[in-house]
Amino acid sequence: MNETTAWVLFNVFVVAMLALDLGVIHRRAQTLTLRQALAWSAFWISIAVIFAVLLDQWQGRRAALEFSTGYVIELSLSADNLFIFLLIFRFFRLPEKNQYRVLFWGILGAILIRAALIFVGVGLIRRFHWIIYGFGALLVYSGLRLLFQRGAQIHPEKNPVLRVVRKLIPVTPDYVGSKFFVRQGVQLYATPLLLVLLVIETTDVIFAVDSIPAVMAITLNTFIIYTSNILAMLGLRSFFFALSSLMNVFEYLHIGISCVLVFVGIKMLLSHAFPIRTDVSLGIIGTILLVTIVISALHPDTKPES
Repeated sequence: MNETTAWVLFNVFVVAMLALDLGVIHRRAQTLTLRQALAWSAFWISIAVIFAVLLDQWQGRRAALEFSTGYVIELSLSADNLFIFLLIFRFFRLPEKNQYRVLFWGILGAILIRAALIFVGVGLIRRFHWIIYGFGALLVYSGLRLLFQRGAQIHPEKNPVLRVVRKLIPVTPDYVGSKFFVRQGVQLYATPLLLVLLVIETTDVIFAVDSIPAVMAITLNTFIIYTSNILAMLGLRSFFFALSSLMNVFEYLHIGISCVLVFVGIKMLLSHAFPIRTDVSLGIIGTILLVTIVISALHPDTKPES
């Protein structure tokens, strides 16, 4: 199978799964139970495992390892991002039944944005290799910032996109079912649901600035970077409902994610003088995440919710 066929088949699969999700499986707005969320999370991880096996048969062990490492990085970074999404939902008092709908459209937009960033980023690094050192420094900075600024408040109302939208179109005071727009007489109104979606989308762009360079530290194979990103994104909604139910268990996960970002950043900075093998990177990243999850499970957060 040539690479063009692989690109076509993968994107057809993504479109088919999104259509199946929206049109059949979750046709009605709903909140997943913990059991459902865990089952769907396991399903998406299984898809990634199957894809890694197929990649091993097609391009060899190195490609499979690069994909697996990229997927683990994306998944771990997404875990911390989902906590921010939860805070955004609470800020806007988004009804639980609408959270899945917002996440669906938010992830669809994020897939398109990330695809563009991946192609641009890989192209820049291949043309101007020194950029990889800038990405490495950015990741180290992001990891340290996450470690020391944990618990900082978010301010969605300061989002510049949100301010522009409020000036361009009137917004209804309350949610109107699962609609993003409603017409009252001759006037078209946006609903608060659209504002939530816009904040989620713009926030994800900021997250992508960290996650995409992190995978580029592992490989510059555009297909592997793209597929690891997209498969992680497809499972994001299920992971959100699972993690929102298990927040106490992951109290210290942000420390592990910070260490992963710093490690990957250092890997980029040393890529020319001291390259680190992909299997070694995967082992280090997996160990960091496993240790922090175990520590979190042994010392769960017992503070009552405010």
